Amino acid sequence: MPDLTAKRTLVKSAPELWDELSEAERLGKHLEAFGDIKITKLEPEHTVAWEGEHASGTVSIEPSGWGTKVTLTAELDDVLEPDPEPSAAEAPAEVSVADIAEDIPPYEEEPLAVAEAEPEATTTRRGFWSWLFRREPRPEPEEAVAEPEPEPEPEPEPEPVITAAEPEPATGIAAAEARAVLDETLEALGAAHHRPFSRG
Repeated sequence: MPDLTAKRTLVKSAPELWDELSEAERLGKHLEAFGDIKITKLEPEHTVAWEGEHASGTVSIEPSGWGTKVTLTAELDDVLEPDPEPSAAEAPAEVSVADIAEDIPPYEEEPLAVAEAEPEATTTRRGFWSWLFRREPRPEPEEAVAEPEPEPEPEPEPEPVITAAEPEPATGIAAAEARAVLDETLEALGAAHHRPFSRG
């Protein structure tokens, strides 16, 4: 059961942070990755102890210089292990460049085709005003040719669907994910939730 800790000094007053962290519903919004949050112990204006489905921990608030120092701790109940690295037997064998070069056919150079130059059409050069007030040639109306409707393709027979037994979802949370949740909570607490210099 690893203990995770995240600390940060936020430029907010202690009462403002206490209002946000001392209510189970508001704290649960920040720590929802740990499951339903219940507050187990409160020390007014200082510490909140909480429990969730996957972890438990505390939130400490201390006045500090220009702001408030907030410390989040979490003790994970069920730790998910990260996926193991593939073993040497499963890892792909190293392939040398010489092995790859043997499989590639040699390059054969094809002769370049020389495009014949088309004779330039002689056109009269128009002046500025004739260019500016030029008229677009009217397109000739095309004759509407009714295309025969394509025959509908027969519907292919549906292939049988083979479903493998789905593994049970793992309960718990990985330590790296829990650390990210604590950091995101501190970011959200430090963010301004109102427009500066606005009234009302």
